[in-house]
Amino acid sequence: MAITAAMVKELREITGAGMMDCKKALTETDGNMEAAVDVLKKSGAAKMEKKASRIAAEGIAKVATSGNTAVVVEVNSETDFVAKNEIFQNFVQEVADKALAVSVDKAGDGEDVVAILDMKANLEEKTLTIGEKLSIRRFEKVSGDVVASYIHGGGRIGVLVAGSGASDDACKEALQNIAMQIAAMNPQYISRADISADEMAKLKEITIDSALNAPDTLPKPILNALFGQVEAGNLFSAEDAAVLAEKKTDKYLFNFLSDAAKATLAELAMKDKEKYVADKIFSGLVEGRISKQVKEISLLDQAYVKADDGKQTVGQYLATVSKDLTITKMVRFEVGEGMEKKVDDFAAEVAAQAGM
Repeated sequence: MAITAAMVKELREITGAGMMDCKKALTETDGNMEAAVDVLKKSGAAKMEKKASRIAAEGIAKVATSGNTAVVVEVNSETDFVAKNEIFQNFVQEVADKALAVSVDKAGDGEDVVAILDMKANLEEKTLTIGEKLSIRRFEKVSGDVVASYIHGGGRIGVLVAGSGASDDACKEALQNIAMQIAAMNPQYISRADISADEMAKLKEITIDSALNAPDTLPKPILNALFGQVEAGNLFSAEDAAVLAEKKTDKYLFNFLSDAAKATLAELAMKDKEKYVADKIFSGLVEGRISKQVKEISLLDQAYVKADDGKQTVGQYLATVSKDLTITKMVRFEVGEGMEKKVDDFAAEVAAQAGM
């Protein structure tokens, strides 16, 4: 029986196996689709050890809920093609349902998540069926008076958010909106109060150094003081010195200075770091930048994405819904975050499989 491209495509969609493996299986079974699936399963058993060393950084996140408890899981595959496979997606939902049922509230990288969920046999069976390395990476639960979940991008991002103090329909809708906010804006903390003193100190140190290393953004009095040091010490090249003399008050000065000149100004600024940290003008600049960063990483301080005026914060939005509603926990899984990803050359893959 002639094996058509449509048959290969159908078998690949069923199993997620490579196209040359699908063609070979169909050829062996004279086009019998069901038998070809069995062939791929059996041949996959011999490839398990090889698959274990491969990178699975694609995949999807899914959620499961029961009453006022919800869980989000991330399960990985090697390719985005398999991540869209119905068999794989159903398996990930099985993982989510199992995670919801276990007593453990959280498990992730570095832990034997498969053992915690008692899904080793399930994982091996799906790996053989699909033909790629699969990995159950992590899960996390939330509970509260009200919970909401959101899946974005077909499973690329999974979000959970829990609240306490109120649980009417308006609060449920509000938490759903907040879940979408979390997916889009990726806050690191619920409120600025959750940022530890050590983390704030680190943020301040980074902000100070980044400001001093970008002299074109420094306040005019500090910049003029640096120019004075340059001129007194003849620290610029003749070309940069001429540019400085001609365009010192020009707001586009830094467009004309060389990278070496900019580096010299940054070195001078860093050398007198303690002096500038004590400067009120510089301190104001640093505090302003820190405040802006906190607003970006703190959920309640972020601008609410659905705000009509573009200024209302998430905290202010929640207050309009219920003054009793408090966000107690949020979880955001983005598939593959923090993992090494394989860069595929599809043309090379096809050529290799075809023996070209």
